[in-house]
Amino acid sequence: MTDGKLAVIGLGSIGSMALWQASRLTDSVTGFEAKHPAHGRSAVGGDTRLFRMIYKGHPGYYPIMQRSKELWAELEAETGQDILIRCGGLSIGAAKGAYLASVLETTRITGAEHHLLSHRELAERYPQHNLRSDDVAVFDPNSGALRTDRAVTAAIAAARANGATVHTNTAIDSITETEVGVVITAGGESWTFEQVIVASGGWSRQLLPVYTKEHVETRRVFLSWFVAREPKEFAPERFPVFSRIYEDRSMYGAPTVDGATVKATLDGRGRPALDPAAINRELSVEEIAETMETVAEFFPGLVPTVVRADAFPDLFTSDRNPLLGYVGDTGRVYAATGFSGAGFKMASGYGEIAAAEALGKQIFNGLEFVRPQRFSPR
Repeated sequence: MTDGKLAVIGLGSIGSMALWQASRLTDSVTGFEAKHPAHGRSAVGGDTRLFRMIYKGHPGYYPIMQRSKELWAELEAETGQDILIRCGGLSIGAAKGAYLASVLETTRITGAEHHLLSHRELAERYPQHNLRSDDVAVFDPNSGALRTDRAVTAAIAAARANGATVHTNTAIDSITETEVGVVITAGGESWTFEQVIVASGGWSRQLLPVYTKEHVETRRVFLSWFVAREPKEFAPERFPVFSRIYEDRSMYGAPTVDGATVKATLDGRGRPALDPAAINRELSVEEIAETMETVAEFFPGLVPTVVRADAFPDLFTSDRNPLLGYVGDTGRVYAATGFSGAGFKMASGYGEIAAAEALGKQIFNGLEFVRPQRFSPR
């Protein structure tokens, strides 16, 4: 006897979506969350995440992003929550620089809708950005900002409405594969399920097999916010999400969602963290200084003083592609983790893939680049 068909361990960015999608396929799914949904110490924290249809990297991400866009709309319709702020997005850089070259190569391969903005067009349309002399931009009309807390809580509410069971404040200590199922333990209690999805982000490492542990690490990712001198100039209808990368500076961010502050954060500054529960939430003197210097150059309309900052754990893989597929020996434990600080934009799509595959259905082809087996010893 088992306690159900499927357990989802971790109800954050990906796990909440996997629970929601699994609840559409079966009435025998249970979710386990170490604290409470969308708690402030998980990778969900920080108000918003960028949603982009133009994402440099493996072309296999594009169909997942397409499906994710559809699923974000479905989640909004199902729950009545506004989750995706549809404000478009800018990729800004030097006209002949490596960053925009890679962005445009992505659009060539995927066919993603985009518009190339000249220096003059960019300056006229989006004067919030203080541009360098050779700056141009790629505009993605399908980009936006995802409200992370709303997304996660809405997905869990939808799953519960479909009959899913949710255990909060239940940190999983171990998972053990057997011939009849997977035994999971937490605080002296145990349950047995036919299948298990591990989606606990920065906390996933201890639940993964040895061959994957060698290729993953928990990293600390920080975010920062600044006061807008004229908040209306940074409202979603005037200020798209952005990513701006050069050799010497890089930053990404989102429009104001509180009518006062704007997220503007240094790009690619994740650092290893041994314990996801004990990461340093305070920014270092050096992190604050570089962040403020970059904002002072990029945005004259923001007061160049960090007024809010926080740090969160996430699991990174050595090749920065996630772990999405079966691990272990029995084909009962499925990993949906290691999204390397870039998972939320596709969380709904990843959740659908994980739920479907864990329940015996294949809905996507061409996912070899995310399969855990790529790290398996030959």
